[in-house]
Amino acid sequence: MDIIHDPDDLRFYAEVAGEEAELTYTYPEDTVMDLDYTYIPPAARNKGLADQLVKAGLDFARESNFQVIPSCPVVEAYVKRHPEYHDIVI
Repeated sequence: MDIIHDPDDLRFYAEVAGEEAELTYTYPEDTVMDLDYTYIPPAARNKGLADQLVKAGLDFARESNFQVIPSCPVVEAYVKRHPEYHDIVI
């Protein structure tokens, strides 16, 4: 599945089952991203797509030297399962 970063709309998304799955974010500070909302269409749930979106967001944050606020419960759960991202989470 191709994850696309759309910096103009502050989101990562993928086309799936004729709909878009997405992870949205904001910049509450210059060096901070708030990963704040994840949506997966019902037909695509429980297939790992949310994890792919969150990983893309976290990898982008790391590459861009941002710290992350995981205000979305999906992001928070992913970070708990993946300690390799703890260093960028605030």
